[in-house]
Amino acid sequence: MKALLLLLPMVASLAVKVQGKIYSRCELASLLKRWGMDGHEGYSLADWICLAYFASNFNTATVTQDSDGSSEYGIFQINSRSWCADHRSHSKNLCSLSCHDLLTNYIIDDIICLKRAAASPEGLEAWNTWRDHCRGRDLSHWTVACNL
Repeated sequence: MKALLLLLPMVASLAVKVQGKIYSRCELASLLKRWGMDGHEGYSLADWICLAYFASNFNTATVTQDSDGSSEYGIFQINSRSWCADHRSHSKNLCSLSCHDLLTNYIIDDIICLKRAAASPEGLEAWNTWRDHCRGRDLSHWTVACNL
């Protein structure tokens, strides 16, 4: 009985849904700038903000199922096929992390993985949302009022 009382809180904590965070545009811009994203792989800070907005509406808890059986996770919608392990689909797990780690309000691991993905040959071209909404456009409005 004593063991059951000790086990119950652990089991309950596993059942708790991941609580994400919805960042403000300028809050995210400031964090990305601190982590060296402005100019990373030739992309402006506004490119990263635009990507996050159209990928997840700045919501770290966003998960999207893809038709190929993989999923996109977190504020930047990082794909499980290549970058993280979701234990449901085969993954290269090039960022060496669990996809569920991308769903929390702590996004430093997301940024580190995003840097690695952006350094791949496709860069941000791998994100349909970036290609469709951000590539080749004036994105200055994403950061102009952020006092960076």
